[in-house]
Amino acid sequence: MTDSLNEMVARGRAAQEKIEFWTQEQVDEMVAAVGWEVYKREHAEACAKLAIEETGMGVYEDKVLKHQKKTLGTLRDLEGLKTVGVVEEDKGRGLLKIAKPVGVVGVITPVTNASSTLTVNGLSILKTRNAVIFAPHPKAKKTCELTANYMRAGLRKVGAPEDLVLNIKEPTIELTQELMKIADLVVATGGAQLVKVAYSSGKPAYGVGAGNSVVVVDETADLKDAATKIRNGKIFDNATSCSSENSVVIQAGVYERMVGYLEELGGYMCNAEEKKRLRAVMWPDGEHLSREVVGQRAQKIATLAGIPMEAEKNFLMVRGEAVGPADLFSGEKLSPVLTVWKYEEFEEAVCLVRDITRYSGYGHSCGIHTTNDAHMLELAMRVRVSRIMVRQTQVFGNSGNYDNGMPFGLTLGCGTWGGNIVSENIHWKHFLNTTWVSMPIAPIVPDEKKIFGAHWKKYGK
Repeated sequence: MTDSLNEMVARGRAAQEKIEFWTQEQVDEMVAAVGWEVYKREHAEACAKLAIEETGMGVYEDKVLKHQKKTLGTLRDLEGLKTVGVVEEDKGRGLLKIAKPVGVVGVITPVTNASSTLTVNGLSILKTRNAVIFAPHPKAKKTCELTANYMRAGLRKVGAPEDLVLNIKEPTIELTQELMKIADLVVATGGAQLVKVAYSSGKPAYGVGAGNSVVVVDETADLKDAATKIRNGKIFDNATSCSSENSVVIQAGVYERMVGYLEELGGYMCNAEEKKRLRAVMWPDGEHLSREVVGQRAQKIATLAGIPMEAEKNFLMVRGEAVGPADLFSGEKLSPVLTVWKYEEFEEAVCLVRDITRYSGYGHSCGIHTTNDAHMLELAMRVRVSRIMVRQTQVFGNSGNYDNGMPFGLTLGCGTWGGNIVSENIHWKHFLNTTWVSMPIAPIVPDEKKIFGAHWKKYGK
């Protein structure tokens, strides 16, 4: 087992060494070729179809859209980007920065984004002249193989080594852990336990924290627009993304109207008894989210819970009662189930966001629908998240969208709050080593008076 993986890493390393000193033009040609093969409509559809069949999660049309959009968005971010040779020069300080690859990157991919995680990370890894080995979730191994095959077809077209893209065909926990130990860099997208293993592998690693997006709707919001965007995020791919709206915190003065819009758009508000039955289905042991509901249609979940939901409804809603184990709906749900909260003063909304994110894990993301910049800034200053989407759909905006400036990426760092090394979307810059070249300059001598003057004046020397 270990020997075959060692052989795979050796193949990846040999392939990476062949392109280590390629020109920028060669690299860009390779990335475009691979990008086109995975972006093609028929290939995106094949990946989505297989992902649905293999994992039993999500929505086919949404997976096609996600696969193509994240691929094209990543290529947009990479277009014209310099990742070879001198990438920065500061003549005033006599500094040059030279970009260099990191080697062989081990990428652990989740069952929820079985193909799109590969394309987003893989294209950035190739752009920076690295090799990649994908370790998929066992329930997504066929989708991984198909996606990697498309990537390798692109490599062949331009004469690049096929072993720049490799994948474990029969993934196991042991193989994944071994890959983490022998790759040069690890990217782990998955549960908290997986990320902990990645960080303890002895190799540099990028991981992600738990997602539990909370969205505030204040009294200045365009309620219909906010409701539409929240609904869109809640139902997209059956909420398989950790960025999906999990809770909405609504100002009391607009609460009834906002809930009414959500109901008009397909939301079904559970009564107290229905909420109890839904909880029993979603957390049968009273603690762990059931795999039977993750990424499933709202109608299926409602049927399991014995809730007589109308056929036109497409997501469930419950009223939030408490934060923590007393009300498990305050946690991450990875399903088209939305928890609805009410607040009076904005201070209460901020506290709810902090409490809910503390329960599931600080660091990931939240959002706000408002036209009050003071509210937006107060939330941004006080909550421990790495991303705040303003008047946007969480699941679209956090990982990069055409109408915002976020880097496209499906591995979303959560900072030290979430036990991660970075608090941004993992993208191309995280797959580079940089050599600093320092040349002599005229001395820049510090001015003591400028540095200490205010202190001397106030406290004396």
